[in-house]
Amino acid sequence: MTTPKVQQPEQHICLDELLSGQTSKQHPFELLSSLCEGAIAVDASCRIIWMSPKYRQLINIAENKTLIGTPIEELLPNTQLPRVLKSGKPTFVDLMQINNRWCVVTRMPLKDNNGTVMGAIGFIFYTDLESLRPLFDKFARLKRQLEQQKLIRPSRYALDDLIGQSAIIQQLKRQARRAALLDTTVLLLGETGTGKELLAQGIHHASQRNGGPFVGINMAALPESLVEAELFGAAPGAYTGIDKNGRKGKIQLANSGTLFLDEIAEMPLTMQAKLLRVLQEREVEALGSNRLEQVDVRIIAATSGNLKKLVDEGKFRADLYYRLNVLPIRLAPLRERKDDIPLLCIHMLKNIQQQAQIPALALTDTARQWLLEYSWPGNVRELHNRLERGCVMAEGTAIEPADLGAFDDLPCVDTNPLPINLHETRLRLEQDALREALQQTGGNKSSAAKLLGISRATLYERLKKCKDE
Repeated sequence: MTTPKVQQPEQHICLDELLSGQTSKQHPFELLSSLCEGAIAVDASCRIIWMSPKYRQLINIAENKTLIGTPIEELLPNTQLPRVLKSGKPTFVDLMQINNRWCVVTRMPLKDNNGTVMGAIGFIFYTDLESLRPLFDKFARLKRQLEQQKLIRPSRYALDDLIGQSAIIQQLKRQARRAALLDTTVLLLGETGTGKELLAQGIHHASQRNGGPFVGINMAALPESLVEAELFGAAPGAYTGIDKNGRKGKIQLANSGTLFLDEIAEMPLTMQAKLLRVLQEREVEALGSNRLEQVDVRIIAATSGNLKKLVDEGKFRADLYYRLNVLPIRLAPLRERKDDIPLLCIHMLKNIQQQAQIPALALTDTARQWLLEYSWPGNVRELHNRLERGCVMAEGTAIEPADLGAFDDLPCVDTNPLPINLHETRLRLEQDALREALQQTGGNKSSAAKLLGISRATLYERLKKCKDE
């Protein structure tokens, strides 16, 4: 006998029933309002169709002021109800600031019996966040308990989180898996934003130390005066303010696990000798102490600079360099693996939209083309930042090149003390852009127009104008 499937309720409210009053003898909106601290509803055009008295009080709107038909963004510029309308999906337990007051809100789409989105409604459940403190405290205690019991891993990423199918990324994963099998020092080489920390966490996750802590520190972010205490710890009384038990450094905290030293080239020369002792003798001496402490830690170092050059210049110890350079792994810049950009975009956009609770936005063809042609000096980190910007700036249902900041860094014209003929300058730049677009598309005018973001008729008009002039 088969067990019948239980139909899960849809996460929306039926507008037909609400407007007909079939859900209660009371007006349905009034019933909903009585269950929360305020509520507001809009139609499919995002115009207000109802607002509870409590909501009016919260936003300081007089009871006799007519709001029906008012676009909600005129009243609440930061509202997320338009996104709920577009996506047809609810957002639960979000925070929204109304009149300098933080509120816990939930938003639901309003649908007819056919499932078509006809509007949306927002509820305010808490206007006093202090009442939620017991819940937050309980969550924090549970998280600490899980960490102590090692039920959640201290590293966030695994090697499978390296997105891409190019030959370069597949080779990188193979090298990382081989490095994970050996319990020795690894040196990650690559430009800023290529994902060195993600790879370090992936190696830790794939190694036998995956049950131990993963501790990361960026040497470039530390003032030189704090490096010793941060890395090696401090004994009681080593400096003013330290407690009677002293302070553990990052090396001691990473005991039985992995220590990730990002931007290792920024480590002061005086500290490099102490780190060398940790690598060679597996022991550490805290600041202000004369006692050596045994540690079992694997070190993964990373740099975006040229360590060998720094050694030659006397700015980095040669013995430490050769001790770190046991298993060097190079991370290729994004411009060398552009085949991975489409997959990276899909993955990043999904994460950005889920975290921000915004409807799915696709890239236009011209936006995708620009992403493939851009040089990416900031690598994968810059790609994420550009996509995040695109999700915020997009006004339509798709992300355009302008939303990504494609026109922010246009080359500047050198200052010329001589008078400039602006008409000739504009004409020359326009001719260059047309010529470049036609060259990239092999003379295909339709493709060239799409690349320039103009219509085919406009392209013909500008070609004729340039020819005439």
